[in-house]
Amino acid sequence: MHELDSITEDSLVAKGGRKWSSFPGSLGAFIAEMDFGVAPVVREALRELDDRDLYGYAPHGLVADLKSATADFYARRCGWQFPSAHVELASDVLAGFIGVLQFLTRPGTPIVLPTPAYMPFFDVARVAGRDLIEVPMKRRADDWALDLAAIDAALSPGSIFVLCNPHNPIGKVYSEEELLSIAEVVERNGARVFSDEIHAPLVYSPARHTPYASLNEVTAAHTVTATAASKAFNIPGLKCAQLILTTDEDRRVWKDKGGFVSGAASNPGILATTAAYTRGDEWLEEITEYLRGSRDLLSDLIAEHLPRASYIAPEGTYLAWLDLRGYGFETDLFGHFNTKAKVAITEGRLCGEVGQGHIRLNFALPRPLLREAVERIGAAVAS
Repeated sequence: MHELDSITEDSLVAKGGRKWSSFPGSLGAFIAEMDFGVAPVVREALRELDDRDLYGYAPHGLVADLKSATADFYARRCGWQFPSAHVELASDVLAGFIGVLQFLTRPGTPIVLPTPAYMPFFDVARVAGRDLIEVPMKRRADDWALDLAAIDAALSPGSIFVLCNPHNPIGKVYSEEELLSIAEVVERNGARVFSDEIHAPLVYSPARHTPYASLNEVTAAHTVTATAASKAFNIPGLKCAQLILTTDEDRRVWKDKGGFVSGAASNPGILATTAAYTRGDEWLEEITEYLRGSRDLLSDLIAEHLPRASYIAPEGTYLAWLDLRGYGFETDLFGHFNTKAKVAITEGRLCGEVGQGHIRLNFALPRPLLREAVERIGAAVAS
């Protein structure tokens, strides 16, 4: 039995976090955070915050350390070399995306989004006053593929293509060949790419994360990369993301206009992220291995308790995308399972029109609770 298996529902509820307090009595399997605490180096960093009395504005040295840590983390894990000066901060990836839309794209140009997609991307389009064009992914027997012809038709000069890699909610990790195919279509249309790589550290071998902007000069020239330690190191509440700007012009504009976005990163987040990137590898490997085992367990549980569900095991993230249309489900899956199974999941329809009849399930639970969640869902389906 793994030590993480001993974490109980009562202990999670007692912490009072959103995942376990939003829907009292239900198992929390919706919002994307893990139930496994944080790395010891993160706790040490927060003690350092207090010891140094860093409750004021972020010192330049603190910010510089994080920029260097981000560059080193990408170089070490992905082989992507870039100067630390290419890194800017934000409170989170979505705030960074809004800043990118406002400062680095032409007003009124649309957002092209492969779906199913991370739910808040739809909200960003609305807040930014941009049209959003959904391009459904192609579902294959054991994989997902982008509809390049539809993306080509949707893109226009100045539009921005959202690449989520690994892809939330389906867990796809894009191959270098697939990324190069995207680049060809984007470049042909004079478009840009916002590459959300927040889940990049959580990839299961043999899949391997390739940063889109790292492919060649062409991709570097039309991309802004966004990342954070929030998913892999379980610190979304500390509010610190990183934008990697790979063109001189983007860096010039951001220096002139992006200060309010970059200045919103918090001192606790800066310290914790720097610690995670520089000293958190061992913890990250242990958590990734636990999640791999949970992913494999989930496949077995679905086969046993939800045999008519359609499911492709993710190559990255701790999110599972389940097609329950085989049971006749179309709408209000959240309400059904929260009421009948006492499991809080994400309604698939929130991820785009193609999500009707689907759910997104967070499997970053202690395995006994993961087993219970799937058993409850299976019983609710059978009833």
